[in-house]
Amino acid sequence: MRSYLDLLKEHNLLRVIDEPLDIHLEIPHIAYVEVKKPESKALLFTRPIDKKSGKEFETPVVMNLFGSEELVKILVGEVEEIAQSVGEFVQFKPPKGWAQTLAMLPKLARLRHVVPKKLKTKGLCQQVIKQGEEVDLYELPILTTWEKDGGPFITMGQVYTQDLEGRVQNLGMYRLQLYEKNRLGLHWQIHKDSTHFFNQYKAAGQKMPVSIAIGGDPLYTWCGTAPLPYGVFELLLYGFIRGRRAELVSCLTNPLFVPFDADFVIEGWVDTSKMRLEGPFGDHTGFYTPIELYPELEVSAITHKKNPIYVATVVGKPPLEDKYLGYPTERIFLPLLKTTAPSLIDYYMPENGVFHNLILAKIAPSYPGHAKQIMHAFWGVGQMSFVKHALFVDEDAPSLREDEALMNHVLARFHPSRLLLSDGVCDALDHASPEYALGGKLGVDATGAALGFDPTFSLLSDEALLGRLRELLPEVARVRQIFTDTPSPIALVGVNKKDRSITKALSPLEELQNHLRIVVFVDEEKNDLENLYMILWRVVNNIDAKRDVRLFEKFVSVDATDKGAVDGHLREWPLETDCTKEVIQSLKARGLLEVDEEFERRFHLCDSPKTQ
Repeated sequence: MRSYLDLLKEHNLLRVIDEPLDIHLEIPHIAYVEVKKPESKALLFTRPIDKKSGKEFETPVVMNLFGSEELVKILVGEVEEIAQSVGEFVQFKPPKGWAQTLAMLPKLARLRHVVPKKLKTKGLCQQVIKQGEEVDLYELPILTTWEKDGGPFITMGQVYTQDLEGRVQNLGMYRLQLYEKNRLGLHWQIHKDSTHFFNQYKAAGQKMPVSIAIGGDPLYTWCGTAPLPYGVFELLLYGFIRGRRAELVSCLTNPLFVPFDADFVIEGWVDTSKMRLEGPFGDHTGFYTPIELYPELEVSAITHKKNPIYVATVVGKPPLEDKYLGYPTERIFLPLLKTTAPSLIDYYMPENGVFHNLILAKIAPSYPGHAKQIMHAFWGVGQMSFVKHALFVDEDAPSLREDEALMNHVLARFHPSRLLLSDGVCDALDHASPEYALGGKLGVDATGAALGFDPTFSLLSDEALLGRLRELLPEVARVRQIFTDTPSPIALVGVNKKDRSITKALSPLEELQNHLRIVVFVDEEKNDLENLYMILWRVVNNIDAKRDVRLFEKFVSVDATDKGAVDGHLREWPLETDCTKEVIQSLKARGLLEVDEEFERRFHLCDSPKTQ
């Protein structure tokens, strides 16, 4: 890890902070703000402390390791070149003749680096060994990110597991709650490979080995986030990208293997007959996930380098480090997605769509309904099956990253009849679905020719529409219409929700069908209608398509307000991840943060700003 940090210093991409800072909130809050800046840097905190206990840590903390495009380029590599290489292997065809065979040899030679190498010696990660009573997780500077978190969490742990027979290995990245000096909570969700392995061990009545590596080559961490098919060990991808085999060493107290150069390794066993309450935790959705039962790891050993570095990330409201972690995933796995959907040209998962909540895709449709067919294909493929909302355009559309141009293109082709409402599995972190990990999905087919302007449509001013809406729906407090020069303007409506469901009270709005095309309802006190970046974040987080999207003859309504019993939503509605104001003020006063009120409002830093 230190060699990579030296490389970042050479490129002026590392900010070193030598002031003593608390592992409780202070360090994470600085990282949370830094990554939202246009030219964010990785952060090295050389003097982490625990103010509560008075402990000073010798181990420094690094955060935002992947916190910009430049950092990703240095730590992962040239993403587009890697994606091209992946595409070439996916499209591989046996060569014809010696000339083609010789041309293929350099590419095939790359595969010799794919399979990890198991060393017979101890690794750098085992220079210091602590077992039994010496095990103490509190010696690591494990961070508490949010005020209402259930405790400190390891947030960038590489979690190594294997199936019951030891034939299938897996590397994932899951949060790990610190319970006690030798116990961690394992937040692996129901769809993850580790959960499949856990169920095998449980059925056999056996304990399950788990090892957690922290640090080492940063690419290990990214590989842990890669959405590979079941049974494909993520470190195969490491070898393909690096052009050298991952070198692994045997753990000391369980049968797993971990990278020889990791900074820390935490080894242990899970008693599959026991579960423990885990959470709450402020997650990457920008909301706290609830307290739920998850497996518990009993730590049998902690090993580390002589001078280790602790690596962590911070999650919450976008944009965050996962924006940049997600970019190579998106590019590198495009060729693999094309094997399932050959008409796919490109796709993009905006960070303010929380990745699994929104996907934009460009396709080359060959027949009517082709877009909807591919939507179903996406919803049936691996981690794509968790995507809640999909918007499809064809090859004539602007770039998927040109927000305004793309929306103008889509709204010229928008009509209620072109929406697909379905349901299926959701990410376990989704809070808007009426059932755990199961809810509605929305597809928007914006392929084909523009539909033109409806001569019956008449655009009202914001003030006039506000008055008409208030007559029919007294909860309405504010209206702002956007994209008013398109055939399908969007009316953002702030409401002061009371004791009834907005969606169930919308029938009278049919009177306004010649003045509405898309209506989006949000809670007035939590949203700035001028801040479209955070409005999108709110909408895709807060809706379940089958419950909250209502199709009328000429317009569509979307209820993105917080839900409760009046809406038929009986699950707990979570709190948002807000920075602690006192901590932000203290860091600003000490010259460690430079942010103004506009920055705080723009990113909903300490709370959700009320519309002015």
